[in-house]
Amino acid sequence: IMEQRNITAINGSTTEAQDCIVDTSYKYVFYQVIYSIIFIIGLGANCLAFKMWLQFSKITSTTVYMINLSIADLVFVISLPMRIYYYTFHKWPATEVFCRLTFTLKYISLYGSIFFLTCIGIDRYFAMVLPLTKKLRKVSTARFISVCMWCFILTLSISIPFLWSAPAPKPKPCSVDLSTKRNKLFIICILSLVEAAFILPLFVLLFSYCSVVKTLKRPSLIQRKAAAYKPMKIIYSGLCIFLICFSPYHFNLFWFTLSRTKIMQNCTLAQITQILHPIVLSIASMNCCLNPLIYYFSSYRF
Repeated sequence: IMEQRNITAINGSTTEAQDCIVDTSYKYVFYQVIYSIIFIIGLGANCLAFKMWLQFSKITSTTVYMINLSIADLVFVISLPMRIYYYTFHKWPATEVFCRLTFTLKYISLYGSIFFLTCIGIDRYFAMVLPLTKKLRKVSTARFISVCMWCFILTLSISIPFLWSAPAPKPKPCSVDLSTKRNKLFIICILSLVEAAFILPLFVLLFSYCSVVKTLKRPSLIQRKAAAYKPMKIIYSGLCIFLICFSPYHFNLFWFTLSRTKIMQNCTLAQITQILHPIVLSIASMNCCLNPLIYYFSSYRF
């Protein structure tokens, strides 16, 4: 998200909001450094992952999901130079349409990572717990599911900007604020959809991980434990990325949205979430660097 202005920009009342203003000017240098690191590592790691796939003689369902996961990462990574420029020179070098596109790409990447990590976890669940369901792990099935996932991801990502109002006035374009002009019920519905898009996949991954662990504890499967070690790392690493990268962001986003739209009027809450927002957003963005670890942890032909 191109970061928001202070809380006085939310409504016309400077009297009530004055005490809730916090200094978040640190975000400009902070984003320059973080986004530069993410761009270098994320671009290199995901390009290397693509090189690994080119060496595979056989494409599997897991490989299909991993390729799509890497595409989701690169969607955000390639937009970072524009963001770095913005936070360095405090001006947007392109058109307003491109600003909105860059804004949306962030969510496409974020929820692309969430849903394809979930697909990988489910695929590993079928492989270890329900090995007879081979039809569900066919490459053609994985490709069809991937297309469906992209359709849902695009729909979700395009809907999120409806939470936001028009960009800030010049000379500082490409800065948007949470809209208080929209219907509160509408905001709550969109926010609920966004939060559900994180919580439901998280529970699916937890279920997949626990089911695989339970399956491997069966005495009859002791011989399979060594062979199952690498698939376990795939699910476990995906779960860790969820907890480390996405949990802080979505927890803060919930309260951040409620306070900034005045649905919940609490000055302390507004200050805390406003300070934390650049930090948790950066942590969420780091998934572009961590996702390739799944490819390297697996290090075998799926």
